[in-house]
Amino acid sequence: MTTAGVWLALGLALGSADVKWEPQTSGTTVRLRGVSAVDARVAWASGDKGTFVRTTDGGKTWKAATVPGAEGLDFRDVDAFSERTAYLLSIGAGDQSRIYKTTDGGEHWTLQFTNALPGAFFNAMAFWDEQHGIAFSDPVEGQLVVITTEDGGATWKPAPSGVRPAALAGEAGFAASGTSIAVHGTSDVWFGLGGSAARVFHSANRGRDWSVATTPMASGEGAGVFSLYFWSPSAGIAVGGNYKQPEVATGNVALTLDAGKKKWSAPAGNPPHGYRSCVAPLTRERRMWLLAVGPTGSDVSKDAGRSWEPLDTTGFHAVSTPPRTRDTAWAVGEEGRIAKLVAAAPAPKQP
Repeated sequence: MTTAGVWLALGLALGSADVKWEPQTSGTTVRLRGVSAVDARVAWASGDKGTFVRTTDGGKTWKAATVPGAEGLDFRDVDAFSERTAYLLSIGAGDQSRIYKTTDGGEHWTLQFTNALPGAFFNAMAFWDEQHGIAFSDPVEGQLVVITTEDGGATWKPAPSGVRPAALAGEAGFAASGTSIAVHGTSDVWFGLGGSAARVFHSANRGRDWSVATTPMASGEGAGVFSLYFWSPSAGIAVGGNYKQPEVATGNVALTLDAGKKKWSAPAGNPPHGYRSCVAPLTRERRMWLLAVGPTGSDVSKDAGRSWEPLDTTGFHAVSTPPRTRDTAWAVGEEGRIAKLVAAAPAPKQP
């Protein structure tokens, strides 16, 4: 029996969080891997075959399109700032790792960055604000590759070799949802790795120097840290596990209270019920909840990640909530799947 099945047998019914996923029509059938909610009206998503989709009416309608010249690219990450402005990151070896930007709602795209470093493979990007961003690649010659922008992506500058963080043999990042990197405030940034070790790197000065700490997350082939979120400069969460064993509910969540500098610990309560590729906050009942999604379903935590309850068994790759309000969420997945989180109808009273 799966972990979700065990919990159900114990009476923890799916949907017990009083919220549910409501399917929406994306206008595409490609695999969607990235999503970025701007507010209650505007959200963007990205995926395979150079595809992006956008809504400006809360998901009632989505418009799907392809970035010209990018039909062969896989956009694993999207970071949006308005209904007009968004960045896309494509993954892949060599020049398939690219960053595009639009300022007119996707009518036109500017190719801002094309990787030219042999062996590099970019995983994800994040932004402190619309002008200042950072992206990272798998290691090249034992060092992780980091690029930053201070001018809205007009220029992306590589970190000098002397300040690039050193990786262990067999260590690499994951591009499952574009959230293996996280930022907070104006200068803190973290990114998570897996493979030979499940570690998290942290910089408090936009990548000028780094610290690293080992987590209790699963490690090995296909395993590690897949997604990060920090709700303060010191408190944060990592989710992941082993994507090759999606039903396994061990080694898939870790918490830190010291900015991830030295200590990450596994929570004592029930973990998410399987490998999870993305985590995001949700404001509910005037409190912060956390949502985690993966191919076997989604989970919610009402206590800052210390314990989890299953929400739904529908598979998703990524989830996002609006940064100012966090009062709704969109999740994306296979075959153009998009769903919006809405309040569930109250259970009927027993006679």
